[in-house]
Amino acid sequence: MNEWIFDIWTIITASTVACTSAILGSFLVLRKKAMVGDAISHSVLPGIVLAYIVSESRASWVMLIGAAVFGVLTNIIIEFLNKKAKMNADASIGITFTWLFAIGVILLAYFTEGGIDLDQECVLFGEISMINLDKVLVDGNLYLGPYAFWFIFPVFIIVLAFVVFGFKGLKITSFNEDYAASLGIRNGFWNYALMSLVSLSTVMSFESVGAILVVGFLVIPPASAYLLTKRLIPMIVLGCVFGILSSIIGFYFAKSFNLSISGCIVCATGIIFLVNLIYSIIRDRSRKNISIAQ
Repeated sequence: MNEWIFDIWTIITASTVACTSAILGSFLVLRKKAMVGDAISHSVLPGIVLAYIVSESRASWVMLIGAAVFGVLTNIIIEFLNKKAKMNADASIGITFTWLFAIGVILLAYFTEGGIDLDQECVLFGEISMINLDKVLVDGNLYLGPYAFWFIFPVFIIVLAFVVFGFKGLKITSFNEDYAASLGIRNGFWNYALMSLVSLSTVMSFESVGAILVVGFLVIPPASAYLLTKRLIPMIVLGCVFGILSSIIGFYFAKSFNLSISGCIVCATGIIFLVNLIYSIIRDRSRKNISIAQ
């Protein structure tokens, strides 16, 4: 089978994760909760260990269920500390993921000493360069892409449908929760719904493309877009464009120099962010000079 087909499917898979993450990440950036994805990547560890203890299986789907449960639990705790305990969002995130991660480390160390061979990195922290080893074939030779793509694509559809049908509620609660409450919009529902989808998409992407890529896509492309526009729809679209562009540039750079694909893609998102930052600074200074001249 031609190598270029594998390359295209790798880029398509990365781009699907990028668009899913950019859509959700745009709302996280507006809510000042951009690091929720990073928090989830640490706090799911006890879920992985407990899933193994209960099932005595290292099957990926078992681990993903345990991780997903603790991903949702992470968001519930963060929201509770933020809304009920009146703590800042960054403090709520920091307390939650360090506490849950520490519990996971203790559980992992205890059961590893008991003779259980459990490595969470083999279960969740995948590498996108390996996805084409697990192929979807029809009639033995028709290649329909890697399982990773068909595993992630339904999540993208769910996220897209949720944002399309719930756009008004998400938009108002992201920009002004007090105004949303005055209109009778339930802030709690939209917060928990959004965070649950963040948890689902993050955990479902871990095994296929790796944690660093998911967290990078959740934060950097939406932040890059936010430098250029404060309108939500253009911000989401630009975030997706930057994610796809980073996937293409990072993949071919990694392939040319035999480097980590995930690492190069995230580095590409950082370079795009830097270019947008420089442009936004020059743009703002130009506008300021024009206003002074007038």
